[in-house]
Amino acid sequence: MGRPKGLRYGDYFSHSEGPSLCARKCRNVGAQGGATIDSKRLVELLRAVQSGQCSVEQALDRLRLLPFEDLDFATLDHHRSVRQGFPEVVLGQGKTTDQIAQIASRLSEQSETVLITRVGPEAFPSVQEATPAAVYHPLARAITIDRRAAPAGRTGIVVVSAGTADLPVADEAAITAGLMGNNVLRITDVGVAGLHRLFEHLPRLLGARVLVVVAGMDGALPSVIGGLVAVPVIAVPTSVGYGASFGGLAALLTMLNSCATGVAVVNIDNGFGAGCLAGMMNRGDRDGS
Repeated sequence: MGRPKGLRYGDYFSHSEGPSLCARKCRNVGAQGGATIDSKRLVELLRAVQSGQCSVEQALDRLRLLPFEDLDFATLDHHRSVRQGFPEVVLGQGKTTDQIAQIASRLSEQSETVLITRVGPEAFPSVQEATPAAVYHPLARAITIDRRAAPAGRTGIVVVSAGTADLPVADEAAITAGLMGNNVLRITDVGVAGLHRLFEHLPRLLGARVLVVVAGMDGALPSVIGGLVAVPVIAVPTSVGYGASFGGLAALLTMLNSCATGVAVVNIDNGFGAGCLAGMMNRGDRDGS
């Protein structure tokens, strides 16, 4: 038996007052799945809102779960940005070139921005053929599609890398935060082996709203910066280092045991997670803008 192609709102919402008109209008909206919501049901819902029989909040609550699109090998969540403020991101690792190209094409039809992480250069020609606006970022091993009229506006995020070898992870973080509508400032190669290099950047660090600090080896830089600033520091351990670094585990444990307050840690080499968290923290309000 194949997997179900749609969702039933009644499975996700309960109403103590019993099924309202809004609930009835919404329950089967998009029940057949696909990227397009059934226009008849959507019109009924909008008319219910217009007539006052359904509140805007009730309608939005029900629309948050739709639509999704079933590609057999992937189920695309086209309303991720409604719920979380940023579209679904594609992990290229483990996917075929054709799968990546199809996913990118379908996502780009529904969203102005698309991000594909952990993808090699061999996949890019197929993605670009399907979506000409695609751009490949070799350092971060990422593909982006950005059709916004005025990309990048908010300031406040600074991405700091301890060493040049940490740049791929730092670049992934900066690209992610940039796609979320931020002007990202980058500071590179200021690790603790030459701490004096950090001092000239102190005004930028103090002016940030959130910092992403990427470091391998001993992983000490986030603690140093965390002791200098009064804003959140997102620490990113990398797998850069020699034998006893254990692929980034040493840096991870150093960051988790930081004595500096306000330091939070993401997974090893998780530049995307750090960039996404920084972007969410840098929002001016809570509606996802």
